Amino acid sequence: MGYGGNRQDAARAMGKSGDEGIDGMINEDKLGLDVIYIQAKRWEGTVGRPEIQKFAGALQGKRSKKGIFITTSSFTKEAIDYVTMIESKIILIDGDRMAKLMVDHDVGVATAGSYEIKRIDSDYFDE
Repeated sequence: MGYGGNRQDAARAMGKSGDEGIDGMINEDKLGLDVIYIQAKRWEGTVGRPEIQKFAGALQGKRSKKGIFITTSSFTKEAIDYVTMIESKIILIDGDRMAKLMVDHDVGVATAGSYEIKRIDSDYFDE
């Protein structure tokens, strides 16, 4: 998506036990002057406000005001409303939006097929 240069330099996975609620980070610019932290959850039900509040607290622990919370499921209305009320800028990406971003940016997808569309070549018939 244009962050931090090439794909290898732009991001780093951090999620391990004791990760303090941060799974990864993205360098917002090529020099790494600003960092966006990521929390990713493979979730069965909807992600609620308490999970977003924990992530907002983890951002404060990193002295950051920017974060992205990604889930394979969806977010409750309370979670969506909460991110509009806090000082930190947290972007919520649900499963549908994640799939669209993956296709748009060719991440984790492969072309399964393509179609060729023909049109009449009117120059062929001019002679």
